[in-house]
Amino acid sequence: MGPYEYIVETIAGDYATLQRTDLPAPGEPMPIAVALLPEGTDIGTRLHWENFAYTIVD
Repeated sequence: MGPYEYIVETIAGDYATLQRTDLPAPGEPMPIAVALLPEGTDIGTRLHWENFAYTIVD
């Protein structure tokens, strides 16, 4: 599985909503616990997911 690319669309409480950006057509947004995301993640942050870990993409 993976790697996948995401962008953070919303953050509400303990959850963020991620949208895949590496697909030709956007899929269903995915809720994920903010605790699983790297420090410094905010709305609009681009993330890379691989080996069950998220990293921020410059």
